[in-house]
Amino acid sequence: MQQEAVPVPALSKETKQPKECFLIQPKETEENATKTRKRKKKKITDVLAKTEPKPGIPEDLQKLMKEYYSSTRSVIELEELNLPDACFLKPNDLTHSLSSYLKEICPKWAKLQKNHGEKKSVLILIICSSAVRALELIRSMTAFRGDSKVMKLFAKHIKVQEQVKLLEKRVVHLGVGTPGRIKELVKQGVLNLNPLKFLVFDWNWRDQKLRRMMDIPEIRKEVFELLEMGVLSLCKSESLKLGLF
Repeated sequence: MQQEAVPVPALSKETKQPKECFLIQPKETEENATKTRKRKKKKITDVLAKTEPKPGIPEDLQKLMKEYYSSTRSVIELEELNLPDACFLKPNDLTHSLSSYLKEICPKWAKLQKNHGEKKSVLILIICSSAVRALELIRSMTAFRGDSKVMKLFAKHIKVQEQVKLLEKRVVHLGVGTPGRIKELVKQGVLNLNPLKFLVFDWNWRDQKLRRMMDIPEIRKEVFELLEMGVLSLCKSESLKLGLF
């Protein structure tokens, strides 16, 4: 007897054949690869924060002057900018307050300020980077100045006409301010530099961005312009001394 063939059920369309699975590694994009390779750039503030502060020296000022004028002056003219060592006071070694530094460079201040009776001039001029810093310096020199008259020589909240009137009206012994406003007063002829005995730069102090006053391009420009308005010639004649505080 023949056996009946059992029919094999056909695969339904809904039944899916198993597929092989492969794990595909994500490709590293060029952008990600670049980010991985790149190191984080160090900011100048980070570098300065980790380095030991070095006090300014006369050579620093001489070097900056030559760099500033190198593209506009001849070799002979650059040599004429050199200041003799005798015109520089002992720089601050970072251990002084402003009062103690001024006492060191000018031990006979009481006699000097007593003999000063010329209007439109000062005996000591302190140059800094901002009005806020100027106010700090004025407060910090109380122990030195005694009863001498101090004048704010900056532009913030003070009109130049007000400073002109004060300089014409009374005798001032000390001036503290920014190079831009000081330069303007000299230009107008109401601040005579000839009686000036000491010009002190607030050289070592750094602002919130860790910049010194001479690190700021506009301040540096105004300082050198002021130096050419009679300061350099007074230094060379040894009637004016420069100090780096």
